[in-house]
Amino acid sequence: MPRPLIGITAYLEAARWGTWVREAVLSPHAYARAVEKAGGAPVVLPPMSPYAAGDYARGLDGLILAGGAPVDPALYGETRDDRMEEPQAHRDRFEMALAEAAVKADLPFLAISRGMHLLNVAQGGTLIPWLPEAVAHDRHGTARHAVTVSVSSKIGKAIGDHAEVTGPHFQAVKLLGTGLLAVAWADDQIVEGIELQGHRFGVGVQWHPERGADNRLVDALVDAARP
Repeated sequence: MPRPLIGITAYLEAARWGTWVREAVLSPHAYARAVEKAGGAPVVLPPMSPYAAGDYARGLDGLILAGGAPVDPALYGETRDDRMEEPQAHRDRFEMALAEAAVKADLPFLAISRGMHLLNVAQGGTLIPWLPEAVAHDRHGTARHAVTVSVSSKIGKAIGDHAEVTGPHFQAVKLLGTGLLAVAWADDQIVEGIELQGHRFGVGVQWHPERGADNRLVDALVDAARP
C-alpha cells in the first residue's frame, strides 16, 4: 500500500551551502523524520502562490502546518508588538489559503505552533499578540510545560489526558475561530490544543509533537490520511 503523502509547510530564507548563498526552501528535518516514522511520505511545500493551495489540498493525503514566524497581527485586527519577530507575509498568504483549502476539502491536517495560530485566524479567530504581558508571567517561553487534554478529543485519544510538551511561545489563541473547539489547556487556562468540529482530522497544538520520542500525534495524522 502506498504511503500517504503528507505536505509540510516551509520557510523561504537565504541559505548558504558550499560557496553559494541563495534563497532556499527550508524545513527542519524533525517534521519529515516524524512523518516517515509514522509511515507517511513527507513532501515539503514551498510558500509560493496561494493559488496553488487547492491543488495541494486535492493532491495530498494529509498536511502539517508547521511552526515559524508569528502570524501578522494585522490579519486579526491587532498591531504588532515591537518585541515580536517580524511576520512573513509570503508565508501568511500561502498558508492562509492552504488552511482554508484543507478545511474545505476535509484534508487531514495537524497545525503546529504557528500553524495552530494561523488555522485559528483563517477561521476568523484572534490571537493574543504578546502573551507574557497578558498573563503576567513568562512560563510559556520555557521549553517544557504541562498541558491538560480533553480525553474525548482526537488529541486526547492519541496522547491521553495530560502531557509534558515542548513548545515555547509568545502568542496564543484569544477568540476561537468558527467551528474550532478548545481541547487542551496550560495551567493558566491558555489554550494549547484546538480541533475543527466535523472535520476528519483537523487538529492544532501549541507545542511541537515532531520533537522528541513521542510521535503519537503525527501517527494519528498519518493514520487519518490513509485511504
